[in-house]
Amino acid sequence: MEKILIIHTGGTISMTENQSLGIVVPSDSHPLSENLAYLKQTASIEEDHLFDLPSPHVTPTHMLKLAKHIEMKLKEKPYQGVVVTHGTDTLEETAYFLDLYLTVDAAVVITGAMRSSNEVGADGLYNLIGAVRVAKDPESMNKGVLVVMNDEIHSSAYCIKTSSSSVATFQSPQFGPIGILTKQEVYFYHKWIEREKIHFQTVTKCIPLIKAFAGMDQAFMRAIQTLPIDGLVIEGFGQGNLPPETVAVIEEIVAEGIIVVMVSRSFKGVVQPTYAYPGGGKDLKDKGVIFVKRLSGPKARLKLLALLEAGYHRARIEAILEK
Repeated sequence: MEKILIIHTGGTISMTENQSLGIVVPSDSHPLSENLAYLKQTASIEEDHLFDLPSPHVTPTHMLKLAKHIEMKLKEKPYQGVVVTHGTDTLEETAYFLDLYLTVDAAVVITGAMRSSNEVGADGLYNLIGAVRVAKDPESMNKGVLVVMNDEIHSSAYCIKTSSSSVATFQSPQFGPIGILTKQEVYFYHKWIEREKIHFQTVTKCIPLIKAFAGMDQAFMRAIQTLPIDGLVIEGFGQGNLPPETVAVIEEIVAEGIIVVMVSRSFKGVVQPTYAYPGGGKDLKDKGVIFVKRLSGPKARLKLLALLEAGYHRARIEAILEK
């Protein structure tokens, strides 16, 4: 049988509900471990408990440690695939970080749960079973890091958490899932065109992520400017526009040699330098703002972090981000 490694990192999938208080808390032991006997009917399963963290506590340092841990484990044994259990709040960021970092051939799948193990309608075990099924399927190899939740398979580059509580929270608004699970099979119907790998070993850069809002003024941007930042990611309006009061400060930040990246705060579509009015995309692009196609703000931040940590110069960063 195929060898599958399950790496636990915490999150709701590892928690139980205190029903008298109505709160969800970490468990003394992983509540899904007792169900491994069921999983072992279809694959040779090994468990590894790396972290026990609610996902809001996860940082890029943890993500880097997880990525290196996966590399080490795959060198030790020929696993067909690796499944990572993770909290859902930052799952999409960890998945994309792993996708940028890892250069392994084995399938890497990340999953989680929206309901703790003892809640009515708990989805953790079902998602874990689905993730193992995907991880051991030969078709899952060389497709990048995959997110498996609620019978859907998503690319880590495009999936986002869209609901605070629904079990169908993970969606890829721009393109949809790349595959589904049925009772009998794992079915892929989109092919991943290319995988982007960035070679970096540290996560030290300071890159704030801010969202544009009506009335955003120069005072707000001046506060950002006082920070010791290495880059800045802005979720702008629509195709990449901002209030005109912000433009002068952004131009100064760019002049200081700091890379400023623009994405859209909208779920769908791409940013592009269309409007030439003050604060419009064309105006910002002419002033040195880099427009990033297809990525959300959190993922653009991680990609810029990786590129800066890898020591890429501005021209190369711009070419990669705007591709």
